[in-house]
Amino acid sequence: MVLDLTIQNDNFDFASSISTALEQADLEIQTLNETIASIKGLKPDCDRLDYILAASSGALCGIIDIFLVGKPGESPLGDITDKWFANRTMDFAKLCGWKGEGEKSAIRFLENKFKVPYDQTGRGDAASSIFDLSPSNHHFKSLAHNPTLCGLFFSILDQFQNTSHFVSGGQLISLEKADDKFELRGHDVPSKLFCAFVNWFGHLISDMSGSSGGKGRGMGIPSPFWAWTNDIIVIKNKLGIPVSQFDEAVNELALNIYESGYDMRFQAAQAIPVFINEMVVRMIYAVRRLFRYFSNTEKADRSFKLMWNTCEPFSNATVKRMLTVAHGTFCVMDIGDATIRGFIAGAGTFNPTEFFLRLNIVGVGRFAISLYGEGKRALCYWRAEKNAAFAEKERVIVENYIEGLNILAYKYDDRMLLTFVEDLRNSKMYISAFNKTAELAQLRDVPPEKILRNKSDIDAYFRKR
Repeated sequence: MVLDLTIQNDNFDFASSISTALEQADLEIQTLNETIASIKGLKPDCDRLDYILAASSGALCGIIDIFLVGKPGESPLGDITDKWFANRTMDFAKLCGWKGEGEKSAIRFLENKFKVPYDQTGRGDAASSIFDLSPSNHHFKSLAHNPTLCGLFFSILDQFQNTSHFVSGGQLISLEKADDKFELRGHDVPSKLFCAFVNWFGHLISDMSGSSGGKGRGMGIPSPFWAWTNDIIVIKNKLGIPVSQFDEAVNELALNIYESGYDMRFQAAQAIPVFINEMVVRMIYAVRRLFRYFSNTEKADRSFKLMWNTCEPFSNATVKRMLTVAHGTFCVMDIGDATIRGFIAGAGTFNPTEFFLRLNIVGVGRFAISLYGEGKRALCYWRAEKNAAFAEKERVIVENYIEGLNILAYKYDDRMLLTFVEDLRNSKMYISAFNKTAELAQLRDVPPEKILRNKSDIDAYFRKR
């Protein structure tokens, strides 16, 4: 770096300010440090105990899933979720004005209050012989009973046109004039749309725990995941795309699973061990970091903000890696159990229905989300690593630049030394003036043998001349 240097009134004057350059370099160093530090937030900082505890949590919740969730009809947790949904159905009926007693009475009240034209059950009507509609499958085959966007669309369409739409055998089937007694309320299109949506929602609530005429556990509304097999067939039919054998086979599998009791209530039961796994891992992370915080932080330096930043178990790569390990362990145990039970049920041949009845779709979905997050963070880390490596090299250059500026600042910070001119004018201060001239010469790297340190050296110098 070359600075424009002039001397005015016995002082050095710089066209560029060294202090300003130092301030700018310090700011650049801070920016580079932030770039280098940003990569740390993308890389997990798990130790061996973190991995062990996360895997243990996944294994424990896998055991809960195997023995307490199992499959429909053999699920202790499923019985709890069935009762919970029944109570919520009765609570909703009370909000709507029901004053009776018993679950079936509440369901019947809601069915009458939220009347729809597409509630054919296949009991004693032509639909049972035409496309095998029955009380055990009509909630699945009826598109408007599916808790999906496609189900909402066909519910509104059926209410406006007094029709019913079903999926059976890979085909979309429409019944015209489904219910002569049905009339959609509302005076204009917006009000009718609102009433149609309310009817769809209210009727789904009434069917969560089965129909009013159902026996035993009843057939609830389908799982949103498996109901998408109907949506795929509908979309392909509407677009004129042939429905493949694979689509039909998956749809038939979903129907078999539903008829075996795999509905929204059972899927809620499957979510319980997944939720426990999630909470336990986050708690383990927070508690371990909390102990570490109090062990490594002096009492005077403690604060709630610092503690939260240290223990917060939500938005950092470390806890997310622990969750990936925990949910991965859970899925390994769940898939292993489902596979073994599938072969046992098939007497040596693989039974896909038994496998998917026991497969925890919620756990698989949560593990897939973790894997997606891991891949995304790995990509971000790969990109940030390049920026951090470049910033590391740039920081070395800037640090060398700052070191050079500090040397320049030291070499030319001589305002006190340059006062020797005034000292020489004052005869009483000539000794101090000689000392300042010697220091100034030494600062400018003048060879020691050529430095004039006192009046005698100056006299001797001029006598030689």
